[in-house]
Amino acid sequence: MKMKTQKKILAPVDGSDRALNTVRHIARMDSFRNRQIVLFHVFNSVPEAYWDLEKDPRSTSTVKQVRAWEAGQRKNIDVYMQRAQQFLLKAGFSESAIQIKIQKRKKGIARDIIREAKNGYEAVVARRRGATGLRGIVLGSVATKLIEKLNFLPLILVGKAPAGNKILLAFDGSSDALSAVDFVGFLTDGLDYEVGLLHVIRGNGKDLAEYQHIFPSKKYTQFAHKLMTPSLVKAERKLLDLGLKPKNISIKLIRGVHSRAKAIADEAKKENYGIIVMGRRGLSRVQNFVIGRVTNKVIHMARDRTIWIVR
Repeated sequence: MKMKTQKKILAPVDGSDRALNTVRHIARMDSFRNRQIVLFHVFNSVPEAYWDLEKDPRSTSTVKQVRAWEAGQRKNIDVYMQRAQQFLLKAGFSESAIQIKIQKRKKGIARDIIREAKNGYEAVVARRRGATGLRGIVLGSVATKLIEKLNFLPLILVGKAPAGNKILLAFDGSSDALSAVDFVGFLTDGLDYEVGLLHVIRGNGKDLAEYQHIFPSKKYTQFAHKLMTPSLVKAERKLLDLGLKPKNISIKLIRGVHSRAKAIADEAKKENYGIIVMGRRGLSRVQNFVIGRVTNKVIHMARDRTIWIVR
């Protein structure tokens, strides 16, 4: 009999208060309770080459100081990880569902996280900014690298606003958007979440440029609406098959707007969606783009919301 694979969520933490807020986010998400949470820290120890100084008698005192500093830093992160674990335990997670993993930095923080993410995880949950985050900066360097390079797993970027139980799923009919539907269904796992399927049609006809010569601009949005409706209904049916309740699913089309990203961000704020789910890339799938333009803009416009990026 084949053993069932444990569902795992990777939660990189860097020792900052912001990362503890990421752990709090996980603690509040009912959908994470039947999964193993791996609290992962990349420890910046002193480079091995530094210890060559031990061979120089003149550096004995300096080496001792550095060793003491490194030991103190390791002790601090051990305490920090235990504190992070306590958040999850108090939220009702079992001790067996929480794993603490600390490793020395190898290639770089983002690259080490990505390497770890290849070990059978379902998703990565990370903060937008880390310990050195500057005010006014939407994304820190590690988050930016994860967005660019973590293209094989869903990435959850935690925002300041409470996630709640309302999910806005921005849907454009692309393969990544269909994967996002699956991910929402799997992660909500029949729990009492509300999911709003949203499709936004720009008013200038650029979404489906190949049809511009057929339809006048006034009729374009009506045509695009008709074209997308069956795909939205199919996505709704998939969510139902994955366990969501009919009363908790809604479909909305917004037509004639100038910016799809702004419309998505505005809808999340207006209807109090704490989570926005998007495909990594949309229908255009420009090869040189590591992430779609709309998705990238929503990340920056809806900076207080939690964003799920799915491929």
